[in-house]
Amino acid sequence: MTAPVSRGNGVMLNYTVKLTKDETSITSVDHRELRAVGFNDQAILQITLIAAWYNYINRVADALGIGKD
Repeated sequence: MTAPVSRGNGVMLNYTVKLTKDETSITSVDHRELRAVGFNDQAILQITLIAAWYNYINRVADALGIGKD
């Protein structure tokens, strides 16, 4: 990552990229890394739900051609 973000935000962003590319590759190690930079279980759940929702809604929009015209 090259953007000037905090370590915590960097870990969170790496987690959301991993979630987006291959959610099955996420393990407890990823959750431990998030906890190590200050995210608690509720925050990890929120990060996961928000990223997953955006992934879902973007796929729906792409499938329906929304925004292509």
